[in-house]
Amino acid sequence: KKSKGGGAEGSGGGGDQAKKEKAKKVTTSVEGKDEGGTVAEGRSGDKTLSLFSHLPSYRDPDLFEKEFSGVSLGSLSDQQQRALHPAVLSLGLGYASGAVRGGNARARSMLHAFQSVIRDYTTPPGKDLRHDLDHCILKPAFQHWTSKCRPHSVSMGNAFTFLKLAVAALNRDVDEAEAKEVLCEGIDAYIQERINYADRAISKHASNKITDGDVILTYAASEVVEVLLREAHCGAREGKNFRVIVADSRPLLEGRETVERLAAIGIECTYILLNSLSYVMMQEVTKVFLGASALMSDGSVLSRVGTACVALLAHSAHVPVLFCCETYKISSRVQLESITGNELGDPVDVVVPNGVNGSGTLKDWRSLQDLSVLNLQYDLTPSEFVSGIVTEMGILPPTSVAVLLREMNPQDNDSTFKTG
Repeated sequence: KKSKGGGAEGSGGGGDQAKKEKAKKVTTSVEGKDEGGTVAEGRSGDKTLSLFSHLPSYRDPDLFEKEFSGVSLGSLSDQQQRALHPAVLSLGLGYASGAVRGGNARARSMLHAFQSVIRDYTTPPGKDLRHDLDHCILKPAFQHWTSKCRPHSVSMGNAFTFLKLAVAALNRDVDEAEAKEVLCEGIDAYIQERINYADRAISKHASNKITDGDVILTYAASEVVEVLLREAHCGAREGKNFRVIVADSRPLLEGRETVERLAAIGIECTYILLNSLSYVMMQEVTKVFLGASALMSDGSVLSRVGTACVALLAHSAHVPVLFCCETYKISSRVQLESITGNELGDPVDVVVPNGVNGSGTLKDWRSLQDLSVLNLQYDLTPSEFVSGIVTEMGILPPTSVAVLLREMNPQDNDSTFKTG
């Protein structure tokens, strides 16, 4: 039985019995183990649409307890196998259960976990700190999160790339204590500059677009959008008078917490579900501010599923749509639709309201042969539905993302068109 935050409820015999019943229901979706000893879910018994069969299946931590609490990765050699740090295992459970959710929260938690790992690390005799820390400590931890718990976000991938480069840049003869201090300070600086300070800069750029009397629409929950609305309402200068409409959708209903936090600081709020969006968009909304999970190089935006619907409707109603996105979430990839790259969530969240089993039409949904259940986590908003992208560098048109990416990675520019 799942709580709203995604964690497991209940304890003792009742909790164990619930897990056994849940495992029994999904036995048909598990066919056996692969060569590495991990459980491989069979698509023949899966309830996922074949169109999305290429995506990794959702892995319930209640059904894969041994894997989530394991101490090594089977794909590593005997010399490389090393016990995973408790902080890595704990965060993995947070990722899998949904307790740690959101691009910034996932990247920030990952970096803090790596700090704990680095502080407790000791270089084995005869080993190079840089090579051992990278290949035997950091990579196995990241692989555990990605393959066992939940696919990593673009923000996590870019933050992990930063850490790998920081390790590689260490001097070969550096003292271990000094190296650990340099890496931990670098992680703190990355969090402050690329996430915290970036959100404040974005809020200053975007708040200039808010005027008295505006009706701002946002969707679900976004950390940077909340910072923006707080800045506009409680800024150093006289706060602006505006109203916020928070659109939301099942199964996560993240917008409820957004409304609660905004109303607590005195912002007038209205809470609606996604199916009521067309009316308020035509009658009331003056601007739309949305968060982003990733920004593609062609200007399209990957975000919480339902975001593309909001942007499409705003575009048709001639309402400006501004996406707030930190530059560390920019990806060099180009994605044209929401099928190729996405993530599957827990199907139980879709068919069972509020995570509580009970009587209803879909009570025995797993036994219905012709029923497929789809719980996508993200969708892609095409660049033509984006009026502007607010980053810590300023407000940019979608066509300038590729230029920004090139300016942020000058080391890649010279080698792109080199000739012999």
